[in-house]
Amino acid sequence: MATRQKTQGKPLAPIKIEKRTGTQSLERAVNVLRAIASRGRHGVRLKEVAEISGLSVSTSFRMLQYLHKEGLLDKNEHASKYHLGPLLYELGLLARPRYSLSEICDQAMQNLAEKTQDTVYLSERSGLEAVCTLRKLGEYPVKVMPLDVGIRRPLGVGAGGLAILGAMPEDEAESIIQSIGNNIRHFGTLTPVSLRKLVQKTRSQGYSYLPGATPFTGAVGVAFPAENPLCAISISAIASRMNDKRQAKLAHTIQQEIKTIEEKLRTVRGLGIY
Repeated sequence: MATRQKTQGKPLAPIKIEKRTGTQSLERAVNVLRAIASRGRHGVRLKEVAEISGLSVSTSFRMLQYLHKEGLLDKNEHASKYHLGPLLYELGLLARPRYSLSEICDQAMQNLAEKTQDTVYLSERSGLEAVCTLRKLGEYPVKVMPLDVGIRRPLGVGAGGLAILGAMPEDEAESIIQSIGNNIRHFGTLTPVSLRKLVQKTRSQGYSYLPGATPFTGAVGVAFPAENPLCAISISAIASRMNDKRQAKLAHTIQQEIKTIEEKLRTVRGLGIY
């Protein structure tokens, strides 16, 4: 849309008037927060935020400045990196009691860590992403900890997210892969084509397996509940402990613990708690 100004009867050049909506600004701000959250506690530089969020560098800079001003982000001036800020933590303290899945899964995951001696994760679906909401460490001397609680990544990037994606109806999973196609390129060598193959394998065997985010590691994941896969439990270990036979055994062990979790879920839902 353009208007023309007049001075003493002479038209001036058109002035472009951009329509801006609060919704668009909010979407961009959320994209920036998600981009920073995807890197966990390592922090993200301006250029990386632009690449991950799909926004221009100038737009990303404006969003970062405002979010920092409001306390939603912190900035490490020395490293020029942005981190999630104190206001998000404070808001999370209020929101968390409504979402108690990690509490319901706590004992089952502790059991898994003790049985397998490996690192166990709980992932919960959040839109097109999976968020790590709980972690339990086993006693094996070599610890595998590529994920911190709170890190979010596109579905399919980790074993938990891949398990969730593989448990969905095919058309829904395909729609998600098309939506996240550009984002997953920022996480290792994963592509939409390779992700489709991993989803098919996950669907056929009933659990996911994915090489880890760090070299010489791997992880097995199982999604639940069966009727609406919104969560997954995964176990991560060094590659030498992840041959085909142990992958299947770990998946079976996870499935057994998930049965107890689903029973608890049925109970709390009946009480109107979750």
